[in-house]
Amino acid sequence: MIERRKLERIDVDEAYISGDGASLRCRVVNMSEEGASVELPSKRHVDSTFKLMLEKDRIIRSCHLVWSSGNLIGVSFEDL
Repeated sequence: MIERRKLERIDVDEAYISGDGASLRCRVVNMSEEGASVELPSKRHVDSTFKLMLEKDRIIRSCHLVWSSGNLIGVSFEDL
């Protein structure tokens, strides 16, 4: 399969989405400098903007929802 992404993606792991005073444990499937693919525990509504914190290094990124399909979402990072 031909890779069409302009930036290399790296595999990550556990993370948290936070917004509106609540947090949700999730799994980052892969990530680049500009965005990520995130697996939610179940299909659910996610606000168009939120914070994503990676568990391993505690880095918090401001995110913008780009797409969703079932329990997967794609986000772009706003704090580049």
